[in-house]
Amino acid sequence: MKKRIFKICAVAGAMMILAPSFSLAAEGIMPNEKTDGEENVPKVPKKKSELLRENRDLKKELDSLRAELVRYRSELQQADSLDYEIIEDIYDENENKSAAGLNPEDYSAEVSDSLLSIWYMQQKISESIQDEYNMDSVRFESNVPDSIYVERLKAMNSFIDLPYNAIVRNYIVLYSEKMDSRMGQILGLCSYYMPIIEEIFDRHDIPLELKAMAVIESSLNPVAVSRAGAKGMWQFMYSTAKIYGLEINSFVDERLDPIKAAHAAAEYLKDAYNIFGDWNLAIASYNCGAGNVNRAIRRSGGKRAFWDIYPYLPRETRGYVPAFVGALYTMTYYKEHGIEPQPVAMPVHVDTFRVNRMLHFKQVSEVAGVPLEDLKNLNPQYRHEIIPGNEKEYILRIPYNYTNSFIDHEDSLYAYRADEFFSPVVIKKIKDGGDGERIVHRVRSGEVLGKIAIRYHVTVSQIKRWNNLRSDNIRIGQRLVIYRGGGAPASASSSTRKAAQPNPPHKSTVPADADYTVYTVKSGDSLYLIAKDYPGVSAQNIMDFNGISSKIKPGMKIKIPKL
Repeated sequence: MKKRIFKICAVAGAMMILAPSFSLAAEGIMPNEKTDGEENVPKVPKKKSELLRENRDLKKELDSLRAELVRYRSELQQADSLDYEIIEDIYDENENKSAAGLNPEDYSAEVSDSLLSIWYMQQKISESIQDEYNMDSVRFESNVPDSIYVERLKAMNSFIDLPYNAIVRNYIVLYSEKMDSRMGQILGLCSYYMPIIEEIFDRHDIPLELKAMAVIESSLNPVAVSRAGAKGMWQFMYSTAKIYGLEINSFVDERLDPIKAAHAAAEYLKDAYNIFGDWNLAIASYNCGAGNVNRAIRRSGGKRAFWDIYPYLPRETRGYVPAFVGALYTMTYYKEHGIEPQPVAMPVHVDTFRVNRMLHFKQVSEVAGVPLEDLKNLNPQYRHEIIPGNEKEYILRIPYNYTNSFIDHEDSLYAYRADEFFSPVVIKKIKDGGDGERIVHRVRSGEVLGKIAIRYHVTVSQIKRWNNLRSDNIRIGQRLVIYRGGGAPASASSSTRKAAQPNPPHKSTVPADADYTVYTVKSGDSLYLIAKDYPGVSAQNIMDFNGISSKIKPGMKIKIPKL
């Protein structure tokens, strides 16, 4: 921006210098000639043809400078503020992120044991809508006339403009009729989470209607993890979360905290609105990043309304605002469509405690009697069931009916099995893992392994080991598994070569010193159930070790890593 302003000043200055020359030359007087009243110095007069030629040259130069000035002014008008350019970089790593594109294999190790996560997988409410319907080509039929939809949208009296057209209608029918059973499950979660989100958004002074974005992003799943590495109910990417104050380290990932993530989402949306001055564009930027919205604005010739830039947005984002309208409509008029919210077993009342010492969930569960599942569901941000309170103050949420028991046992629960839960070996293993986030990086034009390694604070050799690369050669579009900070699980860092080998066709004898055990899948097995029989091993560890998804079948032989 500073460079552009400097160029404009330079051009303007040049025009100011040349303008008098042009004016004098037009009268046949050059700047180095003396005018009347000055000392008369004899000079050889220039021929008229010379003056005319100089006049044409100066005029051409001046016209060129004027064109440059017009061009720079145009660029300056289209350029956004410095704040915009900062936010444009936020979602640079997020181009593969798609709303609610969640599958069981996308759940990370730190949340795979959560009963809430299992409930989501069983209910399948987080399955990608795009995988079920091609919204670009499908056209749904409905007995509800357009006039009713228009009347109902108007009656909502939304602070955010809720347009109605064929595309929006398609998404309204999708949410209210085609996925009515799934919406019943989501509405059950709404009864618990929406009052929390509304209170937070009210504190940030942004429209409460924006709460519907959490439905599109994650189906209100606080432990959702997408293929691109976005996490939590609000699907924050790593860099965005850091910029908006969410803590991510070896012990904590606040993207999974429904309350703190909602505060961060509110701040992002407020910043986006300050940039674009339009809530629909702010909503779109949440999905694809402000940079893509900015490019769409430029390609449209500077228009700044969502439907004007619609053709220039990424395909996934085109449906994002219509999906927002469809979800918000269904959340308001679900009764008219015969949808019944399904109850969800979440505590109605929760108490909050400040923790200033190391505390393990099992200490709270086994001493104060709080169910371990409740602790995980209410505090999903703690990656290893440990609150690192000795480093700074953290929050613990428990069901209110266990409040008295927690207070009565608070003095003793910190000491309970502390040497076991917080042994130097355990703590070192966690810290050595860094934040250990597993992400998938798609190689772009001009990228080399060294550049990618620097970006994620890992080494080239680590990337090669995690991806079984024999050379430094990579290709555009290639997907690389990376553990940010270098904190890969043992299965990914030391056994990639073994994982790439095919499973033995018959039961084989495994050496006693092997770093894995061979398991034959039985009918009714799932990776989660298998992992439960191997302490310290998660479903994600098994998938990484074998290079497979969560889809397994009886008779299949898989290797269980020894961690």
